[in-house]
Formats: sequence, structure tokens, C-alpha cells
Amino acid sequence: MHCPFCRHTDSRVVDSRTNEDGTCIKRRRQCPSCGKRFSTVENASLTVVKRSGASEPFARGKVMSGVRKACQGRPVSDDQLALLAQQVEESIRAKGVAEIDAHDVGLEILSPLRQLDEVAYLRFASVYQAFDSLEDFESAITLLRIEAQGASQDDTTTVSGQRDDQ
Repeated sequence: MHCPFCRHTDSRVVDSRTNEDGTCIKRRRQCPSCGKRFSTVENASLTVVKRSGASEPFARGKVMSGVRKACQGRPVSDDQLALLAQQVEESIRAKGVAEIDAHDVGLEILSPLRQLDEVAYLRFASVYQAFDSLEDFESAITLLRIEAQGASQDDTTTVSGQRDDQ
């Protein structure tokens, strides 16, 4: 890191702090040549490659706006949407890739959206996965029902597996 004051080619890190969501690191540095201090901010870039081949930086706001349309009229708050966008970004960053297809971003949205609101999930999936018939909706709803029944049976098994005399 070059010193912005004297252009010396080295600096010493005095302090490092990450921001709240862990996406960037702010470092306080000191130049060994002139002794002046300065700050740097390090961001790990994440690039989304669109269908057209164009690339753009990942933006939580775009995730939120896309999901907000699917949640229109549903009891979902902006805070919940912000948390969903953060979860999506964290799951993408956990993959350890610098570039990701826009299609894969959509796939990452589906699971947390499903947990947040099933109706919004169906709306988003219908556009994202290009449902073009009633059968597509029926199969998605059937899958949701099967998985919901499986989850409720797991809950029932847990409750019924306990002894009454405890």
C-alpha cells in the first residue's frame, strides 16, 4: 500500500475493523517513512454475470426490489427483505467465487424466500422458473404441501415420542 502523502511503497497496519455485516475491512495504517496515518477500506468484490454477458457488482438492493415485487400485498416488512438479501449475499460469498450467474442468484433467493412467505415464493418462482401452465403451479404447490406434511409429521413424532410422566 503506497502512502498517499509521500508515496513510500510500504505501510504498517495499526488497527483493523470489519463493518457490521462483514463485507469490508477498514484498516488504519501508518507510513514508516513519513509517520503519517491514513485509512484504507477493503471490499471483496462480487460480480453478477447477466444473461447478456454483461457484468455488474452484486447489489442487495436489487435482490430486495425483485423480492419486494413478489411480496406485494403480503405481510413482509422491509427489515425481513433486508435480512433475506443479506442471507442471499452471505450464501453466495460462502461459495468462495468472485463471479456468479444471475440465474444462480435467483436460485439462492428461493430457499430463504420460501421460509419467509410461501405465497411470495410461488410468485417469485413462477416468474423466475418461467411457469407457463397451471400444471407448473400445481406441481409446485403439491411439493410445498408434501414438504409441509413431512415437517408436521416430524413435529408430531417428536411430541409423541416424549413420555407423559416426565
